[in-house]
Amino acid sequence: MSRTVLISGAGIAGTTLAWWLARHGFTPTVIERADGTRSSGSPVDVEGPSFGIVREMGLLPALRDAATQVREMTLIDHTGRPITSLPMGVLTDSSEHIELPRNDLARMLYEAGRDRTEYIFGDHIAALTQTDTTVDVRFASGAERNFDLVVGADGLHSSVRRLAFGPEDQFVKPLGIYVATLPLPGEHLDPSRVLLYNRPGRSLALHPASGIGGVAFIFRAPIAGFDHRDEAQHLALLERAYADMGWRAREFLAAAKAAPDLYFDAVSRVVIDRWSIGRVTLVGDAASCVSLFGGGTGLAIAGARILADELAADRDHAAAFARYEARHRQAVMPRQRGMGLVSGLIVPRTALGMALRNTGVRLVSLFARRTL
Repeated sequence: MSRTVLISGAGIAGTTLAWWLARHGFTPTVIERADGTRSSGSPVDVEGPSFGIVREMGLLPALRDAATQVREMTLIDHTGRPITSLPMGVLTDSSEHIELPRNDLARMLYEAGRDRTEYIFGDHIAALTQTDTTVDVRFASGAERNFDLVVGADGLHSSVRRLAFGPEDQFVKPLGIYVATLPLPGEHLDPSRVLLYNRPGRSLALHPASGIGGVAFIFRAPIAGFDHRDEAQHLALLERAYADMGWRAREFLAAAKAAPDLYFDAVSRVVIDRWSIGRVTLVGDAASCVSLFGGGTGLAIAGARILADELAADRDHAAAFARYEARHRQAVMPRQRGMGLVSGLIVPRTALGMALRNTGVRLVSLFARRTL
């Protein structure tokens, strides 16, 4: 007998989960607040377990066609001159690694499963009521339906987590780092190279992506009353952090102020004792956000696959949820613990930290170029 599953969020985790649930004979419905698939063009990595999963889904050829051509990361000074470079092969196993724009990946995952999944765009979950046998759901549009299970795949600021588990501030722990990204359609960048410029506590990264490049602002700032929905606050934080940054910071600030699609959020860790309550569970960033520094895209794909497999293996949803969480936490926890180390490499706190990072990159790069 088919089981109905409502998935909140048509991002990477939600679309992957829908594909695997449909394959296992479930009837998935995905509800998405936006009017269509929505994701930034920021580059993401598909590697490790997620690489094998997209291969099973038959998506590898399409992902390779959309992949970036980046081969190295180059650290630059305030004039734009190179300090040192690091081959990207040092950081990944290039034989089972693909970097591509996030929006391309989200679109491919959606298109792969849309014929076997009901998608509802421009609406979201307003209320959840659990019974012994179903979850009764009221949508913001006023529609009411019931499902056997509900999955929150709606990201760091998950509405399902808030409705079923409690207020966001109980689970979302900001790291004191902010990130903003925007596309630069007119920018002609070397497709093989990411440029990274640092001042203490701040970084600017130019990434060529795979056609339309983009800039990322990553900076440290005190945590005080941040609101991820307040665009005026976001621009003020950027201005304060980058006004005297040098290099092309003023140019990029002007672009950010004029951009209709600036992405801005606090880099955060999600810490929650359990990922499931009754017939509701969480997947992806809603359950275990590792944000900018932890390989969240690959973890979202892997977690969605594990959840679908466990539900298919056991009619007892509680037992399936427990096994999914036990298995996937083993992958998530080391990544969450490593976020501080990675952030120190991308955005060092001090001038000394920058100097030590640069020296380390030079040594690693020298060794790598002799062995790669």
